[in-house]
Amino acid sequence: MRLWATISVSRLLAVFALALLSGSGSAQQAVDPSVFEVPTVQVAPTILTVDIEQLFIQSQFGQRVGQSYAQGREALATENGRIAQALREDELALAAQRSEMDVAVFREEAVAFDEKAQAIRRAQDAKERELEEALSLGRDQFLSVTRPILGELMVERGAFAILDRRSVLLSLGSIDVTENAIARIDAAIGDGSQITLETAPDSTTDDTPEN
Repeated sequence: MRLWATISVSRLLAVFALALLSGSGSAQQAVDPSVFEVPTVQVAPTILTVDIEQLFIQSQFGQRVGQSYAQGREALATENGRIAQALREDELALAAQRSEMDVAVFREEAVAFDEKAQAIRRAQDAKERELEEALSLGRDQFLSVTRPILGELMVERGAFAILDRRSVLLSLGSIDVTENAIARIDAAIGDGSQITLETAPDSTTDDTPEN
């Protein structure tokens, strides 16, 4: 009788242990998939990320392009102010002579003034477009000349791709190599002035019609 009781207790303990193991496996399967943990052992990432905008504006290349753009915008704004003042003075002078001029003559002068003002506006708008195109060209050149540098960094890290960080929904901070990439780009090409692929439009050329 005691032997049977001992065997029964052993079986119960075995069944209870199996139940615990089964329950533990179910609990592991029920873990919220949106919760993740950083592995204790660092695993080499297969994907790296960079912030393309930060890569451009903080690199020596991007700073050179940005400074040239800012200087061009400032010069254009100064020029536009000077032209606007000159046109205003011409307009006031024409208005002051109106009472002394024949109506037909005044109308012709007014039309000529308007045509001159429109021509100047088109010329200044063209200069502004040239500045924007130069900035866009600078960005394109930057991406072109830095692609091999980023490729070397990708291979060294054992990664398969580099993505723009702004397009990644969620990632570990350890896969972002923006700062490292900037340092490499600066060391390899500096401000990039010696390897410009194309000549940017010269926005300093003054083709504004004379007032």
